[in-house]
Amino acid sequence: MGIKRALYFALGCLGLAMGAVGAVVPLLPAFPFLVLAAFGFARSSDRLHQWFLATRLYRDNLAGFLSGRGMTKAAKARVMLTVTAVMAIGFYMMRRIPVGQVILAVVWVGHMILFIWGIRTVPEEK
Repeated sequence: MGIKRALYFALGCLGLAMGAVGAVVPLLPAFPFLVLAAFGFARSSDRLHQWFLATRLYRDNLAGFLSGRGMTKAAKARVMLTVTAVMAIGFYMMRRIPVGQVILAVVWVGHMILFIWGIRTVPEEK
């Protein structure tokens, strides 16, 4: 395995580990880490990439979104709650910097608009 493929493999493993933790820990988002894992595995090993695509972690959190179908209501809620919690912490920490709070509030509103109306909601698969 070349150095480049090894780095992509390490990136995929890191994304998978952080995404798995994020699927359980409320304040750590799983979504961006699983996207990172998909990216890393796709460039490091076809066999590993196919394995990752078959995992429940991928199917529950990314499959619909990356295929262009949309996200389930539960997946959207997880992402929105996580972002809200993290941004609330940042908002509190910027209590002496009103401009920073305004910027965070604008980013949060934009994020909510994107997830509510910009990403299609698909029904849960059985």
